[in-house]
Amino acid sequence: MPVHRLPDNPSIEQLRKQAKTLLRDVRAGVPEALGLVNEFHPRSPETLKLSDAQLVTARMYGFATWPRLKEHIGTIEHYSRSPHRVAPREELPEEFLRLACLTYGTDYPGRTEDADRLLAQHPQLPTTNVFTMAATGSADALADVLAENPGLARTQGGPFAWEPLLYLAYARLVTLGSYVTAARLLLKHGADPNTGFLWDGLPSPFTALTGAFGGGEGHQPPHPQGLALARLLLEAGADPNDSQALYNLGLGGACPDDTTHLELLLEYGLGRGDGGPWHARMGPTLQSPRQLMRDELATAALRGCPRRARLLLAHGAEVNGLGGHPAYGGRTPYELALLNGHTEVAETLAAAGASATLDEMEAFTAACMRADADAVAGFGPEPLARALARSPGLITSAAEQRKPAAVRLLAGLGFDVNLLHRSTPLHAAAWNDDVETARTLIELGADPTIKDTAYDSTPLGWAEHGGKHRVATYLRNLG
Repeated sequence: MPVHRLPDNPSIEQLRKQAKTLLRDVRAGVPEALGLVNEFHPRSPETLKLSDAQLVTARMYGFATWPRLKEHIGTIEHYSRSPHRVAPREELPEEFLRLACLTYGTDYPGRTEDADRLLAQHPQLPTTNVFTMAATGSADALADVLAENPGLARTQGGPFAWEPLLYLAYARLVTLGSYVTAARLLLKHGADPNTGFLWDGLPSPFTALTGAFGGGEGHQPPHPQGLALARLLLEAGADPNDSQALYNLGLGGACPDDTTHLELLLEYGLGRGDGGPWHARMGPTLQSPRQLMRDELATAALRGCPRRARLLLAHGAEVNGLGGHPAYGGRTPYELALLNGHTEVAETLAAAGASATLDEMEAFTAACMRADADAVAGFGPEPLARALARSPGLITSAAEQRKPAAVRLLAGLGFDVNLLHRSTPLHAAAWNDDVETARTLIELGADPTIKDTAYDSTPLGWAEHGGKHRVATYLRNLG
């Protein structure tokens, strides 16, 4: 029985209205509504009541009963935080904390440097309260206040209504403190190693472990003492099946073929267990440990990370397991590796027993993405004409995948290096800080003055906004 994805930041009022609409449509004989009742109601009553419609609504989202769904909405409301929406504060300690930490929405380059300037101007700031002590790693001051009042280790406050351990894990100050010692003190006095929040009500928790690792769609930096801090949290009981940390360092981040975080998480049980307290709270809206392993292998295949693929397979990842995110398109890891031209990952998966059958257009795409000119020529003109008509964004995909040879081949086949679909291939290279692909595109005639459709910004603007210094320097020097 396939369940539907619960809307982001759901409200019980919206779900009540949805149940009432379902009841009305069933009484009107709407086929889709009748189908939902047949699929999700355990008894399919002859006369549907509102309580039945609510039960169907709950079960279609993976919850056994309407009260369980209501309980889940209450959990979301309790843990939801929106740090990126917090306005500047008049109180100096609050404003310092607002600027000192990653918010995953306002993390423009140089933002946390403003917090460092406040520290230089106001040397008393680190010891103002338990939250500033945590954010600055002021271990000696923390030891004193926690000895007097251990309950401060789990109190919530500051601009984001976080516990101190979260301010410590999400702080990104140039001025380094004794963060590991400070975290150990907080944990000793009762801080929860699994503490976290639901960013804007989304189901995947941003935990202290997530903060230690950093990463994400904005390529946020790791904590300056991130690995040591992550190990300490795991030793203290943080669950390694941390879906947001994995996303930030995989599908949703820069995703280099680095395995450091995976090795650490696997050491402490990634892919095993029950998913810890957050899985107990969030239920079917969070992936199981087994599904997290599937998603990680699919990410390694999609992004071309052979070291990650080998490590995950060695720890029991299912070679043909399907990732759950829409980005994987229902494809097996092997299919993803082939279609994106990641030859080494494909060979690794094939050696582990994977197999796939590609149709002609898929095989043509795979040849293009691995920059196999002879194989592409062997297909003749018809597949090329279809690809140009149906998949003009193939050249953007090659740029996103850091494949300058594939970009050059596709441009030679007639794909437009200035294709604008929200952004251009050059925007993708700029965001990746990929000078080689950017240079290839410019040589092939890419126009660096084209602006994207969402932010009205050039590739240079993207590079400057994202702190991509190498490609920004290259693009600036073009004049």
